[in-house]
Formats: sequence, structure tokens, C-alpha cells
Amino acid sequence: MLSDVTTPQDLDDRFRESLAALAAPPHRSDPARPVAEGSALTGAQLLDLFDAQVTSRQLDLAGRWLRSFGEGYYTIGSAGHEGNAAVAAALRPTDPALLHYRSGAFYCVRAAQADPSAPAVPPSASAVRSGEPAAETAPAARASQPTDAAEAGRTTEAGPSGRSGASPVPDLPESSEQGAAPGEPAGGPATDGTDSPSGAGSSGGTGSPDGVGSPGAAAIDRSDGDAADLPRAADSGSNPEGQATAVGDQPAAVPLAHSRPATVTVPAPGPGDDVGPDGMRMTGVKRPLPRAYADAARDVLRGMVASSQEPIAGGRHKVFGRADLAVVPTTSTVASHLPRAVGMGLAVERLRRLDARGEANRAGVEPEPTPWAADAIVVCSFGDASINHASATAAFNTAGWYDHTGLRIPVLFVCEDNGLGISVRSPQGWVATALRSKPGIRYFAADGADLVGTYEVAVEAAAWVRRHRRPAVLHLTTVRLMGHAGADAESAYRPASEITAEVARDPVVATARRLVDAGLASGPELLDRYDEIGWQVRRIAEEVLDEPKLADAAEVIAPLAPRRPVRVALAVADAGARAAGPDAVTRAEAFGGKPPELAGPLTLAQSINAALTDGLLSHPQMAVFGEDVAAKGGVYGVTKGLRDRFGVARVFDTLLDETSILGLGLGAGLAGMLPVPEIQYLAYLHNAEDQLRGEAATMRFFSQGALRNPMVVRVAGLAYQEGFGGHFHNDNSVAVLRDVPGLVIAVPARPDDAAAMLRTCLASATVDGSVCVFLEPIALYHTRDLYTDGDGEWLADYADPGAWAGGHVPVGRARVYGVGSAEDVTIITFGNGVRMSLRAASALADEGIGTRVVDLRWLAPLPVADLIREAAATGRVLVVDETRRSGGVGEGVIAALVDAGYVGAARRVAAVDSFVPLGPAARQVLVSEEAITQGARTLLAR
Repeated sequence: MLSDVTTPQDLDDRFRESLAALAAPPHRSDPARPVAEGSALTGAQLLDLFDAQVTSRQLDLAGRWLRSFGEGYYTIGSAGHEGNAAVAAALRPTDPALLHYRSGAFYCVRAAQADPSAPAVPPSASAVRSGEPAAETAPAARASQPTDAAEAGRTTEAGPSGRSGASPVPDLPESSEQGAAPGEPAGGPATDGTDSPSGAGSSGGTGSPDGVGSPGAAAIDRSDGDAADLPRAADSGSNPEGQATAVGDQPAAVPLAHSRPATVTVPAPGPGDDVGPDGMRMTGVKRPLPRAYADAARDVLRGMVASSQEPIAGGRHKVFGRADLAVVPTTSTVASHLPRAVGMGLAVERLRRLDARGEANRAGVEPEPTPWAADAIVVCSFGDASINHASATAAFNTAGWYDHTGLRIPVLFVCEDNGLGISVRSPQGWVATALRSKPGIRYFAADGADLVGTYEVAVEAAAWVRRHRRPAVLHLTTVRLMGHAGADAESAYRPASEITAEVARDPVVATARRLVDAGLASGPELLDRYDEIGWQVRRIAEEVLDEPKLADAAEVIAPLAPRRPVRVALAVADAGARAAGPDAVTRAEAFGGKPPELAGPLTLAQSINAALTDGLLSHPQMAVFGEDVAAKGGVYGVTKGLRDRFGVARVFDTLLDETSILGLGLGAGLAGMLPVPEIQYLAYLHNAEDQLRGEAATMRFFSQGALRNPMVVRVAGLAYQEGFGGHFHNDNSVAVLRDVPGLVIAVPARPDDAAAMLRTCLASATVDGSVCVFLEPIALYHTRDLYTDGDGEWLADYADPGAWAGGHVPVGRARVYGVGSAEDVTIITFGNGVRMSLRAASALADEGIGTRVVDLRWLAPLPVADLIREAAATGRVLVVDETRRSGGVGEGVIAALVDAGYVGAARRVAAVDSFVPLGPAARQVLVSEEAITQGARTLLAR
């Protein structure tokens, strides 16, 4: 009898009762044959997937067991979601996957697919005739390779957009496809068909609570063109550049590729044994848990106990991830990884097209490694509650938006719908309705309790995305067993009858029933298998208990943000040497025959523009993108002319959504590009902070440096725009950035510093995988004068490439200006404060007061050594902080001085804790030159 809360013991007992109640199989079938008529999945492969499901279930039970005596630290499990094993089987092991935290079975299958020790053609479950020697190999692997469901049918598909207009990347031609009727969405008019491919409607599952289909049925929505519109294999003689082809002559989806066999069969020993078709006698033989499954189980258990030997996060978190399995770690199921998945899809397709045209790397430049296959697709899984999150909405919208414009994004979204977000229910029918309605995203659906049906639909969905390079969503109906996590008391929000009904839909029991009905095993045999795997998982759990944990802070943060300043300096010097040497002609052409070093003194905006041009020349994988950066050249002209110089493949406009802009950058960096996204105003960044905090900054931390997403985020910000704006265009808050571990924050004030610091950020991203925020003071973009009108002292010459090495600005180093004797007071500041402080220092010099003005240049990491030296030189420190008094930069500067033992006088001048108002009222809350001079006088009067 089940209790109100589905405990591990409850679930285990019910599983045993269910398998014990299964009738003996009516016959024994050849496991090398399809499990059902018309199915691409063989009995052997279904047995193998059952092993993956059982391994996942036993991991959940082990996690609760570990937690029961205080040695397990993570109890969110995959029970009820084991149908995702079929999704993994439908994909290639080289397809990058971003998995949510109920992906135990998927992870096991991916590990088996990628197992290098397994034979390419396994000695799979072979049927042998009585008296004949056991076959060493069988054609099962070959015969069971799934064909793209649409390979047997149509050869054309509707065009990506019914709207005229240029694609964001028109110089990357798309495949030859038939256009949609004017005014129709991509792929033609929407319909609500539910016809399914052969084998997709297999019985064995239960109905969807979301109205996805009838019990046991898998549904495919034809609203974005026919799913079966892929060309036949015989029609693939030509391959237009925009089309993807499978590697070799293998089909697009390979179930359990290169994995070990699920079952080995031998001659039946005597009379009375079951006899299969064609006189073949069948019997199953016990076999150990496949090594790949055991390794996957060890990975997961190490994560549960926070072992430092866990292969991806090293004890820092429990995640599904391994670089060699192309599984990218994610830390949340609340959709924050979906924008990255879209960015990965965009980058994969862009790199594929450039590779096809031979343009991925310039001559003389060492090619960048491409992490994934040319025809890879990105898979991204999440829960049903996540579709309501702003990040998910942004990702779906961006994928559909780009598809409508004709740009390809090969992403398969997988929504695993158990109907609950912890305790909050998804309204009946809401998930299906919401997912079906996403423009530009093809909809597929399956019952996760029906492993065979799920596999068939997943194969078709993956093949469609792979062939057409367009986004799709697979809506997988699941159940949630044992609650949200170990501490979740479901009885508080679910009646016992509902919990009992959920357990009755256990997908592992459903697979066991399918195996028995197909004559592949008996209930007792499967229960023996369940116990055998459980014993092995428990044994591994006991072994990992003794493994070491992270022992000190240095070990914890080691992969967070490595700094290799010598290598970064060498990278800057190398870029300068190339620009002055072999690339000099190309560089001169890019600048229209007049390089910036010959153009005379430049403004801050002009200097950044020139440095971006040099960056695009030096880094073939660099791309600049954001709102208004291409056609308009930026709202302040900073990116003017870049699109004309480098084309729309490398400089392009995005839709107006900061979450999506950063998501594109995150995915592009992971794919091997060097993204330079622009956030139009600092205040707009707050809409998308989690993409930096929760995603960008954590990648190295949760992958021990095995994966990285280098990125330089340009942000126009800070205050002092005369006669323009209000708080959205004059935002002076950077606190949310400064406490993100590992984030580099650069704030150039002078034109010469801006170019050098941007080169440093690009080199740091390339060398160390750094995530850099390059905060550009808007009010200084076009400033020319310092002390008097027309003096031109805020302009600066652009450095000749040969001088880049000598003028290199390392991360975390300040710049010091001496005014007068420079012996009386030290002013520490940044951004707009540098110009104001220098003007104030000039006024103080007229009074006989000597000043050192220290430009921090880097807000993270702070130039602590420079601060201490310059503070000690005068014994009086005035911190001029244009950000707010509470949570501002000045707090960090003062704390750094105190921590270092500074004992002199110190004072702060900072902005008021207020939003910046419109017009002249802004002067009432911002730092002024008068406040700086008065602050210095007060220090000296003490």
C-alpha cells in the first residue's frame, strides 16, 4: 500500500509487485529483430534502453539512501522521466546536449553511445539454431539503424519565410527551398494534424494529461510543413551548401551507436525450451552492467556526494555534464540555459557554412578547432513549468524570429512535461497549446511512458532538425515520482489517489511490460536484472563515499577565472606583429587605405571603432552583434562601418532582447567563436543579468575549465549625458556586475586606454576563456577637450601595431596621473570621474595642492597593488565614485585599502542613492567637480 508520500521504499515495492504480476511471455522472440512491426528499434536495443532506465532509477534510490545518513547532498531525481533514454538513443553522441536535472537515463545512453571501447558492430543478441555455434555478430546493428522518417517521402519543403526582405546573413546562402505563400508563417499555413510516423503510435504508454494525444499514441503536429519532407537517400547526389548531410552513408540517428550489446543468446540446452521463429531456440544470459552505464552511474554518484573526482564539476555541484560526451553542464531547469542553446545552434550553423565555403579561418592563421560535427544539432531539455519563464520565452521567440528571417538554427527543444513545477500545476492543455503556437518552431509530441513510440518520434524530430537546420520542440509527457526532491512532502499539495495514479504510469514498468509482451524477457528475469543493477549501483555508491572532497578555498576557485597575464600579453604582441607584418595590406584595405594611427588624434568612440576593426582582423572567429550595431553603426556611431568592412555574417543586428543577445554570445563562445555582443545601455543589462551571473560566469566553474564561453560584452553606460536621458540612459549602477565571481570589468576613460584595454579583453577571452564586460562611458564617447574648449587634450593617437606590445594594459592595472607636486592627496576614480578629477586637480594645483589621480581602469579585479602604493605615497585618499554610495565601487576600494593595512586618512565622494533624473536635476544627485575639490580640501584640513 502506498503512503501519502511516494518514498523510495514505496516505489521499489510497487515496481516489484508490478513485475511479479506480469504473465510469462507467450513466446520467445529474436532480440535482433524489430521490437514491433515497422519499428526501427530492435528487441536488443529495447533491452539496452531498459538497462539505462533501471540504472537511472537505481541512482535515484541510491541518492535517497546516501542522504539518509548525511552523505548525499542532492536528491532531485529522474524517476518518472526515464523515457528520455529514447531521446538520447535518437541522437548522435556528438550532438551537444544541455540537460535538465531529471536526465539520468539520457546521460546513461549518451555514455554508452560514446563508449570508445565498444565494437562498432557489436556481437549483439543473435538468434542461433539449435546445435549451431553461437554467432559472434549479427546484422541487428545494421538492420536496426533508423532511417529518417521522411527519407521515404517528399523532397521539398516550404521556405523559411513568407516575408520579403534580406536575411540577417545574406552572404551565407540558404538551401534551395520552395517559398511559402506571401503572408504565411515559415513552412506554410498552420494545421493541427496529429498523424504519426510508422511505429509512433505503439501501445504501452498512457494518455497525456495535457491533451497531447490518445493513450499510447505519439503525435506530430504538421503545422510547419510535413515531417516527412526530407529527400530520399537516392536523391542526395547533390548537396547545396545550405543543406546538411549525414556522415558517410549512415542514417541521421544511430541508436546506442558503438555501445555494447544488450543481450547475448546461446543455444537452448535441452528439450522444452522456448523456440522462436524459424526454429530458433532463445534464452537470455545474465551479463554485467555495461561498463558505460557503470561509468555514468559513478559520475552521477560522485556528484551526489560532492566528490572532487566527479568528472565535470569536480564536487562543485551535481550536474549532468562531460565534455567528451558533448553534454554541457547546466545548473538549473528554470530555462536559463535555453538562450544559450539557441546561440549554440546559430553558431553551429554559421561555422558549418563558413567551413563549407572555406572561410572559417583566414590564410596564415591557425584554424580554430570546431567542437562539433558540421551537421550537429543542439538538444536542450527542460521541464513544463520552465516554458513560462522569461528566459524560455526569449529563447523560443529568438529561434522563431531568426527562422522567420531565413537564418537557420538547428535546435531540438525537449519539454519533459510532468505537469508540476514543484507544487504548482501546469493547467490542463496549457503546455501543448503554448508549444504548438510557437512561430517557426516545429512541434512533435510523444508519451514518455511508451519508450518505443518516444524513440520513433524523437528519431523523426532529430532528423527533421538535422536536415532542415531549423528549430523544433519535442513535447514529452512524463510523470514525477518520489516528489520534487527528498524533502518534498507531496501530501501537502497532492491527494494520495493522484500519487497512486502517477506510480501506475511508471515508465520503467511500462518498458518491462513491453519487453514481456514482445517475448523478449519474463517478469522475474527483468526483476533479476533490476536487482543486479541495483546491487552494482549500491556498490559504486559505497566506493565513492571514500573519495576526497574539495579541501580548501583555493581548490574550489581554481577553475573559476584563470589568469595567465604573460600569455595574454604575448597574444596582444602577436596580433600587433601580424598587423604590422603579413596582414598589413589586408589591414590597410579594411581601413580604406588610411589606418587609424595615421588619422590623427581620436575620440573614445573612434578609438573603440578602430580597435574593433583590428580585433575582427586579428580574430577570424570574432563577431560583433546587438541592437542597431550593423546598419546604423550603433546609436552613438561606435560600430559605424564595421558591417561594410566585414559583412553581415560577422557584424549583424539582433532582435531587441538583451537575454537573447547574451544567450547568442554564450552559445557562440561555447562553439568556438569569439562573440562581442553589445548591450545598448547599462540599464538594459538588468533585464538579462542571469545570463552573465548564472550562465556565463559559471561555465568554467562547473566544468573545471573543460568548457568555456569566452565573451567580451560591450555596454554603453554611466551618467553625465548632457540634455538626454533619465535613468535608463544614465544608469550608474554596476553593483550587480562587481560581485559576479570571475567576471572581468573594464571601464576605459581615455581613447588610448580604450583601444589597449579592448585588445586585452579580446586576448584574455581567447587565451583564458574570460567573460569580460567592457563598460564604455557614454558621456566621454565624443569628448575632445579636457581643461578648456578647443584644447583637444581628451583626444589621443591610436597606437601603431608595432607599439601594441609596449602599450599593453594588463587586466587589473591602474593608470596614474601626477598633477602639481603629486604629494598631498591621492584621488582614486574611474570613468567619468577621471576627467572630473583631473580638472579638479588642476584647480587644486592653483592652490598649491599636489594630486595623484589614479584611474582604476578595471573594476574587477581591482588594481589593489596599485591602490596601496599610491595611497601610501600621500597618506590621504579621496575616492571619487560616480556610482551610488550604497553598493558602489567606492565601498570595494575602501575595503581593499583597509584589508591591506592602510592607516592614512580616507574619504568618499559618491553619487546619491537615487535613480538619475531627467535634465538639470541630475546634477543634484551626481558627483561634481566642486564636490571633488571640496572633498580634497576637507582631507587636507584634518
